[in-house]
Amino acid sequence: MAGRTIIDKIWDDHVVKDLGDGWALIHIDRHILHDLSGPPALAKVSAAGRHVRAPALAFATPDHAVSSAQGRTAASFAPGGRLVDALRAATTAAGIRMFDLGQDGQGIVHVTAPELGISLPGLTVICGDSHTCTNGGVGALAFGVGTSESAHALATQTLRMQRPRRMRVRIDGRLGGHVSAKDLALYLMHRLGSSAGVGHTVEYAGSAVRAMGVEARLTLCNLSVEMGARSGLVAPDDTVFDWLAGRDYAPRGAAFDHAVAVWRGLVSDEDAVFDREQMFDAAEVAPMMSWGTSPDQSMAIDGIIPDPDRAPVALRDDIRAALDYMGLEPGRPLAGTPVDWVFIGSCANARLSDLREAAAVARSGRVADGVTAWVVPGSVRVKRAAEAEGLDRVFLDAGFDWREPGCAMCVAANGERVPPGARAVSTSNRNFVGRQGPRARTHLASPASAAAAALAGRIVDVRTLH
Repeated sequence: MAGRTIIDKIWDDHVVKDLGDGWALIHIDRHILHDLSGPPALAKVSAAGRHVRAPALAFATPDHAVSSAQGRTAASFAPGGRLVDALRAATTAAGIRMFDLGQDGQGIVHVTAPELGISLPGLTVICGDSHTCTNGGVGALAFGVGTSESAHALATQTLRMQRPRRMRVRIDGRLGGHVSAKDLALYLMHRLGSSAGVGHTVEYAGSAVRAMGVEARLTLCNLSVEMGARSGLVAPDDTVFDWLAGRDYAPRGAAFDHAVAVWRGLVSDEDAVFDREQMFDAAEVAPMMSWGTSPDQSMAIDGIIPDPDRAPVALRDDIRAALDYMGLEPGRPLAGTPVDWVFIGSCANARLSDLREAAAVARSGRVADGVTAWVVPGSVRVKRAAEAEGLDRVFLDAGFDWREPGCAMCVAANGERVPPGARAVSTSNRNFVGRQGPRARTHLASPASAAAAALAGRIVDVRTLH
């Protein structure tokens, strides 16, 4: 009998009933709700005359539609305030724990779930948000769901799902200086494309991945959905176990020791068979930045903007459309392109390690004239920790805005937008047309590269600043 992948092990442990033809009824361990997806799902349960089956396994926090301005309240952005009110009422009625604005535990759902120990190795985790795959960084099988799926899970603690195919992406070697997990993720999108993971769950493996801290692994898993995968994960190890110890919802004492003993078995067997495998050398990865309107349209920061006439025929129209939208000329360096806005935040890059990375660059100068630069911590806990280290002063002294936790400018669902036609360097995960506002032009980058662009007033290779 062939060995099993970590994906198989977690899946098999959660099958309530095999439905045939690759489908199964799967038990859901944790259900995360936010202000956009939570209220309609809970309303659907109520309208069906049902109740939330296991309120203790669901958690909620407002993040998408709330203002990130200092001193904000739910009412600071009126449409978002109505959603927060709806989430408060629905979670109170259902007995679900909600981390409200200003409370310890509030923040972007994909930042708070791991930091609170709600997401743990081997658990199934869902949320009405495609970037739920972030939680795979601690070894969870995590994926986004729609409103109907969310409501079904709230009422039954199960979901009908199709078994995913298994994909392993192995990265060996060492990442170079000023090259982060975000750069690696964009490099993988560039090499593999936006559909490579369709129908798969991706296991990230190899010595370069093992060398990463947990927060870097969360960033890597965050972009799994951008290559079409529904989920991505890293097998848990001592790095993860040490990081989880003592967290609010993690087991304690002897129970934690027992959990770790079980979690050590969450690795792919030596003879496990994957449906697809890809291998990369970490040393080949440079600081990356997107040039187009999809994360896979990325390039090394010191590269040349692609020429559609030299691209495969099937890609030429997409490249031309992207360059036209972004206002870029083929055959020219991306470095040197002027920028108007810089956004450091989002579920991809708003953790403490991300802010430290950006602050290390921000210490060397000031935000250039004509550039608006925001730093938005991913959670109340991240914000407090950063302030305790003095990172807020570093950013403020350099001319950045220091803001309150939330999704902010990543998705522009709270009135915080890049102005039409303006060019932004952003640490978020999507650069789709209009994602950060109508006609906004977004370049995805790491925290260090974003901070460097803010200081220079243009896209710049962060390696040249030191």
